[in-house]
Amino acid sequence: MINKIKLFFISLISTFSFTNEYEITVLATNISNYGGFGEWSFSALYENDDESILFDTGFHEDTVLHNAKILNKDLSKVEKVVLSHFHSDHTGGLIKLRQTYKEINPKSFSKVYVARGFFEQRYLENGQKVGPGNFDDSNEFKIAAEKEGIDFIILDNHFLVSRNLYATGTVERTDEYFNGPKGIYTDVELTKPDIIKDDQSVGMLTDKGWVMMSGCGHSGIINTAKKLQSIKNVPVYGAIGGFHLFRADDETIINTANWFKDNGLTKFMGGHCTGIHAANEIASIIGIKRDDLSHTAVGSILTKDLNIIRSSVE
Repeated sequence: MINKIKLFFISLISTFSFTNEYEITVLATNISNYGGFGEWSFSALYENDDESILFDTGFHEDTVLHNAKILNKDLSKVEKVVLSHFHSDHTGGLIKLRQTYKEINPKSFSKVYVARGFFEQRYLENGQKVGPGNFDDSNEFKIAAEKEGIDFIILDNHFLVSRNLYATGTVERTDEYFNGPKGIYTDVELTKPDIIKDDQSVGMLTDKGWVMMSGCGHSGIINTAKKLQSIKNVPVYGAIGGFHLFRADDETIINTANWFKDNGLTKFMGGHCTGIHAANEIASIIGIKRDDLSHTAVGSILTKDLNIIRSSVE
């Protein structure tokens, strides 16, 4: 009788515990192998038993399409997309993906989460407009996407996209102010430098803590991690994607590494704009094991049990 009661309570506890229900596959980044297209961009696919969710859509409109086919991934199941920010190397594939799969699944690529400021018009120093995707004009991109049946959800704060999967929405700049390119403005008079206020990330809540994914981390990798911890104060166990540290000085890299060392970083898959030197230095300072570090190629996977599977010689 006692054993039966004990088994009942064990079963009950397991029912309420977190499961690592998503497998994550990188579909676009700088490094590729085995027939994939590598480019300066990022995209990754979250998959569980119920749905598939895409984070970012690559640069060239065919990159994610091609790489998904090479990796035998069925993107027609994707109905929700989170875009990290407006830059073309993260938004270039969206409209083509919607056009390709909407006849198979009318809801595919139909719901797109962006942070406030995504559609703000940007200008180069020569006055040329800069917009998302393959568009110079931000509003024209929005009109073209909505014509295909895409619904944009603009986030000011964090949002539960799916079970244990959050879009951060706007990230407060506390430790880092802006981490990104200069020479782009949000007014035609060129008086307001663009600090990409629309930069957001995704956090996957697991039984070991947060697994954070960023496209470029223009809001700052520490700021983004703190935003996730404001949702639930647990360690930041893993980080995947681009974190724009490829030009960071040694002091920045050391400060970043020490903060994440204090906050539980164990798995690091720094791709795209992270920089191999920065990733190696951070891993060395924290003491991340070789099996827990990846420079992330097309086809790299974080399994449901949080193991890294590499897809290339990296």
